[in-house]
Amino acid sequence: MDTIVKGKAVEVVIGYDRPTVLIGERINPSGKKKLAQALRDGDLDQVRKEAVNQVAAGADILDVNVVTSGVDEVAMLPKAVAAILEVVDVPLCLDVNDPAALPAALKLIPGKAVINSVTGEEKSLTTVLPLVKEYGAAVVGLTMDEKGIPKDAATRFAIAERIVSRADALGIPANDIIMDCLCMSVGADDRAAVATLDAVEMVRQRLGVNQTLGASNISFGLPDRELINHVFLGAAIRAGVTCPTVDAAKVRPTVLALDLVMGRDRFARRFLTDYRARSAA
Repeated sequence: MDTIVKGKAVEVVIGYDRPTVLIGERINPSGKKKLAQALRDGDLDQVRKEAVNQVAAGADILDVNVVTSGVDEVAMLPKAVAAILEVVDVPLCLDVNDPAALPAALKLIPGKAVINSVTGEEKSLTTVLPLVKEYGAAVVGLTMDEKGIPKDAATRFAIAERIVSRADALGIPANDIIMDCLCMSVGADDRAAVATLDAVEMVRQRLGVNQTLGASNISFGLPDRELINHVFLGAAIRAGVTCPTVDAAKVRPTVLALDLVMGRDRFARRFLTDYRARSAA
């Protein structure tokens, strides 16, 4: 099942038998004091810089999040989208807390965006899914509901199934849904990764929709985070994640190596091209 999203001049196809697509995570002020302050000041140069740098590092889609204290998300999101469209052509994933921020931003995007996200909560389903249908977008579904994030894979899968069913009732096809089975830190729960990977496998086998994951959450609070992140990312992609949300500059070589050993890189062309570019740099 392929999910197709479009930017100003770039089309990206996400699928289980295709090379892994990278969603760049860095346009997000969480934990980034400089970016957060720039957004509060209405200065979008940092947003433009992050967009350019992530695409140069290999991000295929850019996640856009402007949620931070002192910033009006509804007013700022379309401004950030406009600034990003000035400098890059890739598809955008609009990561919002307030769905009211979506319409003005979506109207600016010439291609097909991703809305991040809808959950299994009734309020979210009835608010976000109609916007997905109205604007012809793809949507990320989070496997959480009014009770929070379930610890077990079976309940997460049940929420994923509910999201797909409710989307179908509105005429939103399954190929426009990208599921996120969510991961928590193994520093707090040593079974957290297993639950996520089991849920990813269930979604792949039973629903067939594409999947993303904020893979770096797995190592929160632990030392040597990049080592843990890379190991988990490999396991997640093998389980069924097709478009992880990551720092492309840090993980792209790992992902290209994974695609190579999983038979997704004919004659190792992508891996070798990237290796030569890194060696030259």
